[in-house]
Amino acid sequence: MIRVKRVYEAPRPDDGSRYLVDRLWPRGVKKESLRIEGWLKDVAPSDGLRRWFGHDPARWEEFCRRYVAELEVKKEAWRPLLDAARKDDITLLFGALDLEHNNAVALRSFLEGQLKDGGNSS
Repeated sequence: MIRVKRVYEAPRPDDGSRYLVDRLWPRGVKKESLRIEGWLKDVAPSDGLRRWFGHDPARWEEFCRRYVAELEVKKEAWRPLLDAARKDDITLLFGALDLEHNNAVALRSFLEGQLKDGGNSS
């Protein structure tokens, strides 16, 4: 199972391996308090895409399309997440206020698709 969770929520035993998937470190969070396996900032959307999107729900579908295009050329960035998800539950951590329209939600969808097709795309 791949979960998504705001980085500000307390870790739970059922989180599995936890990965921060934002390009920017979340404000007010100490590294020691996160209990993460890794900070995979290279899997986050480019700064240009992130700024263009601005968490505008009207741009969500286009954001997802553009983000997937970015992910397809960065296989080495998301491959560790796919490998971890094949072994156990993982949680993708994000800092955005919007729980439905953020890069972790889009990334989870992408990774679930990779798991279904065997991770052979790109």
